Amino acid sequence: MSVTDPETLSNEAKRARLFTRINKADTWFQVLGLGWMTPMLKAAAGDNPRAQLSEIWRLLGIPLLAIMLFLVAWGTLAPKVQTSLGAVPGPAQVWTEAKGLHADAVREGEKEAAFYERQDARNAKLVADGRADDVRERVYTGRPTYYDQIVTSIYTVFFGFLIASAIAIPLGIAAGLSKTANAALNPLIQIFKPVSPLAWLPIVTMIVSAVYASNDGMFSKSFLISAITVTLCSLWPTLINTALGVSSIDKDLVSVSRVLKMNTYTKITKLVLPSALPLIFTGLRLSLGVGWMVLIAAEMLAQNPGLGKFVWDEFQNGSSQSLAKIMVAVFTIGIIGFLLDRVMYALQSAFTFSANR
Repeated sequence: MSVTDPETLSNEAKRARLFTRINKADTWFQVLGLGWMTPMLKAAAGDNPRAQLSEIWRLLGIPLLAIMLFLVAWGTLAPKVQTSLGAVPGPAQVWTEAKGLHADAVREGEKEAAFYERQDARNAKLVADGRADDVRERVYTGRPTYYDQIVTSIYTVFFGFLIASAIAIPLGIAAGLSKTANAALNPLIQIFKPVSPLAWLPIVTMIVSAVYASNDGMFSKSFLISAITVTLCSLWPTLINTALGVSSIDKDLVSVSRVLKMNTYTKITKLVLPSALPLIFTGLRLSLGVGWMVLIAAEMLAQNPGLGKFVWDEFQNGSSQSLAKIMVAVFTIGIIGFLLDRVMYALQSAFTFSANR
């Protein structure tokens, strides 16, 4: 009968704990789109390196190879396509314009900082001269940078998305719990869900312009027009998925709630929402994606501040660099859309997968 060395047992225990930690971390790696980190960590820990290398190649190598092939094809074919703005820019030209937009933003930031420094110095001198009543605080009115456009678009889409969620989730719960509410809401959903933002935009513009007479309020007209258009187009996926999730709750749980004589609030918070949460978050992810696409179109057509307006302005500008700048915006829109989806997926994981971690 062999006796195992205590040191060997200790090493095995440490190794087991290490793999347990790696497996737990894998949940968040998957959420963040970093699934390739897991086989790398396992290979470093000595877990069948050949198999882990194969997994690294599948999760990281193949996607990188696909991106490289795309860049090569783009760089090769782009110069052969001539447009009214010149040849389609390749990756190098687009990267150059991206750096140029960053440099413009840095210069504009320096101008803004210098403006406020001069204003502070002027106001300090007025106070020192006993003319405090002449002190004025003015806002810098320079042109918005590319980063300002990005921030504006993200802020607008989240505002519209939150309003849509606040409307859609309660209505979805009502439709899932009540056949009467579902019968009332279903025709409205079927009619309005397919409506394009191009149809909503002029209606929203006219209503906001009539109701919101000036720009002196908390929000500007252009912001409200874009945000409300996002709301009208993005609430449907959340509403439908919430209703589906609530209506799919195990009937035995519903029977238990009746036996326990739960009131409506307790039933919704303790039974309905926890059970329907995965589908609700699926609806929220879809809604945010729809809202982001709708926003860019709304900003472009209504000439409201944001990335959509940036694209339209560059198209109208018609300079030799305009097409490359538009492609920078296209990649920016796609990357931000991906990150927004990752944020929602992370929230979904935090609220619905906690029992598995």
